[in-house]
Amino acid sequence: MKCNRCEGTGFLNLHLVDYATQERFGVTGDVGIILRWITENSGHDVALCDCCSDGNDWYGEPGQHNQNNPQDPMGCR
Repeated sequence: MKCNRCEGTGFLNLHLVDYATQERFGVTGDVGIILRWITENSGHDVALCDCCSDGNDWYGEPGQHNQNNPQDPMGCR
């Protein structure tokens, strides 16, 4: 099931990433583009979605809601 919280991207606050980077990610779907952006840009609120991940890696596919996650934040579904 597509995660509503991150709109299926696997990332929270993706709108804070610069337009060119967002475009590359949108065209390729390569999550590494956003992961590199997060690493290279400090002081931002862009992060892996806490419905789809543990903060370090996704439970399954990025942007796919994990229905079996006991840590599921309220309102994510």
